[in-house]
Amino acid sequence: MASEHIEHKLALLPDEPGSYQMKDINGKIIYVGKAKNLKNRVRSYFKAEHDGKTAELVRNIADFDFIVTNSDKEAFLLEITLIQKWQPYYNIRLKRGTGYPYIKITNERNPELVLVSDLKKDGAYYFGPYPNVYAAQETLHFLQKVYPLRRCNGFQGRPCLYYHMGQCLGPCWHEVPEEEYTKQIKKIKSFLNGNTASVTKKLDQMMTKAAENLEFERAAEIRDQLKFIDATVEKQKIISNDNTPRDVFNFYMDKGWLSVQVFFMRQARLMKREKRLFSIVGTAEEEMSSFILQFYNRKNVKMPNEILVPAGIDTDVLEDVLHVPVRTPQRGEKKNLMELAGKNAQISLEEKFRLLELGEMKTTGAMKEITDALGLPEGHKIEAFDHSHIQGTDLVSAMVVFVDGQPNKNLYRKFKLKTVDHADEAASTQEVIRRRYTRLLKEHATMPDLILMDGGEIQLNAAKDVLENELGLDVPVAAMVKNEHHKTADLLKQEGDEHLHLDPKSQGFFLLQRIQDEVHRFAISFHRQVHSKNSLASRLDGIHGVGPKTRQKLLTKFGSIKKIANASLEELHAVGISESTAKLIKVSLEASLKAEEQKK
Repeated sequence: MASEHIEHKLALLPDEPGSYQMKDINGKIIYVGKAKNLKNRVRSYFKAEHDGKTAELVRNIADFDFIVTNSDKEAFLLEITLIQKWQPYYNIRLKRGTGYPYIKITNERNPELVLVSDLKKDGAYYFGPYPNVYAAQETLHFLQKVYPLRRCNGFQGRPCLYYHMGQCLGPCWHEVPEEEYTKQIKKIKSFLNGNTASVTKKLDQMMTKAAENLEFERAAEIRDQLKFIDATVEKQKIISNDNTPRDVFNFYMDKGWLSVQVFFMRQARLMKREKRLFSIVGTAEEEMSSFILQFYNRKNVKMPNEILVPAGIDTDVLEDVLHVPVRTPQRGEKKNLMELAGKNAQISLEEKFRLLELGEMKTTGAMKEITDALGLPEGHKIEAFDHSHIQGTDLVSAMVVFVDGQPNKNLYRKFKLKTVDHADEAASTQEVIRRRYTRLLKEHATMPDLILMDGGEIQLNAAKDVLENELGLDVPVAAMVKNEHHKTADLLKQEGDEHLHLDPKSQGFFLLQRIQDEVHRFAISFHRQVHSKNSLASRLDGIHGVGPKTRQKLLTKFGSIKKIANASLEELHAVGISESTAKLIKVSLEASLKAEEQKK
């Protein structure tokens, strides 16, 4: 049931195209969508029954905004812009780069062959992207040896080393005719476009000859080179009679999950395949359109000559935005490719469902074992706490979060203790529990289903005291109790109760150990970080002329004693430190580091 505030806003929605932005209780944008008719589309979220991720989205909507556009195309572009700006939780989101390199022939008087990660409109020739980065590097080295262009930095009056090795045409010492570059570039382009037969035949002959002459290392090098060529250029057998560079998109949807397959067809070969799985809110066709536009709105993506999509996708809008023909094949070879991509999408999603089923006992099943042992209703979210210090100094606490048996590191939190200045487990627990759950109350956030303390009765009682007597919260708390081997083995629900034993071979027992190990690791790593910074600060404080402001400048700029000690006087002076103080800092820190080395 929509709130009164939302009902009023729904009544004011226009019958216009545009983009809408759903917000949570904190005003954070959690979903961005587009619509041909804003009034009908936005109302549908609150006036119809939903399940899966859509139902979860609707439960979390506290408000919404919208922007009217002049056309569907503008709504489409605005949606993608807002998704990439706000990264909403319930939208499909793609990283901006592909992470794959290209082989580039530069556009200049003396061109060279290089490996790059960015595509630029600079008139150069680009080949790729190549998923196997190492193979791409080795193929580049092979081309530089067989079809040399420029390897030097230009005219220097004498031949460079690469020229003597036969890997540079020699602009380092004379003018190379443009025709010579053109001839080499033609061979390189032919090779990278898949015409490798003559080269591989020659390499095979060289490998055989090397083996016959007992030059086995040389033969192995040539064998590896053939593998690299296969990985970058040949890659797959020919599966098409059409050399048109095209990308093929298809999907399969089931149980609220969208499985996407992208085939990259180059030189009549399937050069690369990408697969993605998403839990979605909108229809499959809408989400696919959003995915495709985001896919090409990234760095390092070279546009094909043609894009193939399944039926139901708005090809006109995509074509208008991408400026590339977007078609739905009806018959023949292209239709077969589309069906093959769809079949692979179905296989990927069914595989995910099988793995989810197999892993359920290790996640939600393990969580249920813990809640059953404590006599609690089935839950999903555990927050666990631990403290760390050295002889009562640099006191810190840490919290880890497990959802359905899996760690969610985005929800982890660190606490520098403010009210405790000595080793006091009860006081430390009270402070961190008070700070954590006072904040959740202020934010009207959902409380965890279970709180676990790494320790015994002291931590358990302190946590309960704050939750029940100060904050008025009824959140279950238990302590993870260690055995004589300092390993978490049991749970303690109430002071004076017997320890609750979990089956040592059960998934619940393994999950409990994982939680204890993870919160301890997180607390220790945070403590080391704080202690290191405090140690650094104390060393600087002992140097005459270094006050709090100077110390902060040094910490911000260099970050460690060693880096400060190794910095030049000019670098220290650039931070705003006088020459005399800079010299004193270097002498003091160098002596300190030398003394530490001698101790080791």
